[in-house]
Amino acid sequence: MRTALITGASAGIGAAFARRLAGDAHGLVLVARNEARLAAFAEELAKEHGVPTEVLRADLATDAGIAAVEARLTDADRPVDLLVNNAGFGFKKGFLDVPIEDELAMLKVHIEAVLRLTRAAVPGMTERGKGYVVNVASVAAFVPRGTYGASKSWVVQFTAGANRDLAGTGVRLQALCPGFTRTEFHQRAEMDMSRVGDWLWLDADHVVDQSLRDLARGRSICVPSRRYQALVALSRKAPLGALGGMSNRMGRRPTER
Repeated sequence: MRTALITGASAGIGAAFARRLAGDAHGLVLVARNEARLAAFAEELAKEHGVPTEVLRADLATDAGIAAVEARLTDADRPVDLLVNNAGFGFKKGFLDVPIEDELAMLKVHIEAVLRLTRAAVPGMTERGKGYVVNVASVAAFVPRGTYGASKSWVVQFTAGANRDLAGTGVRLQALCPGFTRTEFHQRAEMDMSRVGDWLWLDADHVVDQSLRDLARGRSICVPSRRYQALVALSRKAPLGALGGMSNRMGRRPTER
């Protein structure tokens, strides 16, 4: 049986990946900070789909948390075939209003954890001649969004470059770049999303469906929905200064995902 490890698996896009992959008969390793919630979700999936589920409590803003997941990914007796680096968070405040330790924690989760976990998973995948990594970024990677957008831009560039380097090994990497998605993400950050138009919202299950379709097709960057594909195409042609204005018209400092 194939096995998928998903970080940030207790809610939102991570939970949507878990439900979809369990339905596709994947065994699951679910990673998040809230062990009780994670355990309840794992039990639900195991009962509904009859797949083995593991729970791994880990805070990816810490070295110990990242190391615990690295250890699971490098366990040759229990190989992981699909890694979904989904854990992440955002801030509603501007750059000077966010404590520097919080900014550094974001970089730890969005960049260091993604780098280290991908590096832990890929060697075993290449030895087996097959494997997949989905690194969840955001359309914020293509517009000025402070530390959040900058970290997601790194995810996109890192993933595309690593995917190119691994060509011919049987291992595929994808940067998933959703726009505003209906999850707990914004509520947890206490963001007011009332100014974001309904037409911009995505469904988490649709995001996962598009990601897995594009992964099967070998696409290293996935932007779900034509409306966001158009916005990203426009952002790549627009001057940098104009992107800030476009970003603000989508809503005052909301963070995507």
